[in-house]
Amino acid sequence: MYDSGSTAFMLVCTMLVLFMTPGLAFFYGGLARRKNVVNTMLMCFAVIGIVGLTWVVAGWSFAYGGDGSLSWFGGFDQLGLVGLVSGMLSEAASVPADAVYPSLVDVCFQMAFAMITAAIVTGSVAGRMRFGAVLAFVGAWSLVVYAPLAHMVWGGEGSLIGDVIGALDFAGGDVVHISSGVTGLILCVALGGRKGFGLKSYRPHNVPFVALGAGLLWLGWFGFNGGSEFAADEVAALAVLNTVVSSAAGLASWLVVERVASGTPSLVGACTGLVAGLVVVTPAAGFVEPWAAVLMGLLVSPVCYLAISRLKARFGYDDALDAFGCHGVGGLLGGVLTGLFCVPELSWTGVGGLLYTGSPDLLVSQVLGILVTLAIVVVLDLLLVAAVRAAFGGLRVSERDEALGLDVSAHGESAYPAFTGLDS
Repeated sequence: MYDSGSTAFMLVCTMLVLFMTPGLAFFYGGLARRKNVVNTMLMCFAVIGIVGLTWVVAGWSFAYGGDGSLSWFGGFDQLGLVGLVSGMLSEAASVPADAVYPSLVDVCFQMAFAMITAAIVTGSVAGRMRFGAVLAFVGAWSLVVYAPLAHMVWGGEGSLIGDVIGALDFAGGDVVHISSGVTGLILCVALGGRKGFGLKSYRPHNVPFVALGAGLLWLGWFGFNGGSEFAADEVAALAVLNTVVSSAAGLASWLVVERVASGTPSLVGACTGLVAGLVVVTPAAGFVEPWAAVLMGLLVSPVCYLAISRLKARFGYDDALDAFGCHGVGGLLGGVLTGLFCVPELSWTGVGGLLYTGSPDLLVSQVLGILVTLAIVVVLDLLLVAAVRAAFGGLRVSERDEALGLDVSAHGESAYPAFTGLDS
């Protein structure tokens, strides 16, 4: 029989991760401009519909199908999840020795990961990308980039990054945060900056929305990291604890950095630090001791703060809601630090971090895995951008629609019906 405790645990974790995408909609919606809040939130909600379909049709098969013979791709044998229910019923009659819960639970759990990853991307393009182009890009990206990358990292024996290279990613440093953050960067560069970028200050229009969204993300992240152990055991407990302490340290660290840099700590800064702390510990959640998770949270906030406050200005890219600055940069840092702090006994590959073994082997694998991830994501993203641009005759809305606001021009509704001003 399946382990009823682990089955219940994974079902709860799945629901928590599914809740993260609406949570991100509030987080992004609060950060957006008043005239674009509906469009910003709708992009996240639309991801639920688009990726929910693509994952069932082909995403699951591309990521976790096949016989394991390909290091970079799953297979076509589980398209449409055909035969999965009958397979589950046969499993129930004779449960495999290594199975702790039905395979359908994993399909839904991994679907939730694909949803939140694609939703993160949308933050970089807020306020200026055609809604149809966003949907087309996200749908194609979930199949062409996300699913194969998930196989390369989490595909088990023979997978390119997880097995051949030997890089560790407990819950999505490479697969979720680096891939989405870098994709957001490429999209915002392809689009160009918002009207007035570099000349005016864009302030969050609804700080309580930001706090609500951050709280929902924080809650969902316990399922995100804890569930990535795929069993209700001591490692899941460690992952949850590390998630709490790293996010706490990230929040506290951001407040200190903000106080030093600008003189006033802010609620938006606290929420951003919380998320940065969650991001950095994601690849390491089940591999490191709590003291290391605290250190990771303390380190990530100044790094992400500099990326958001200085890097954008230095290179002139308009990462509107800082998908790259928080998720991309935080994910990169977390992957590297995993190579330093991983406890050998917890490592999937049996190779521990530099701090424990004195050997740079895991650190080298982590860096190489990140470089391979970057190369794959950048090349495929550029191809997708070119294809979507050609299909839609451009990625960007007109100057008039951008000035009017995408809520009214693209969706015919407003979050604040009494508001009629332009360019706010």
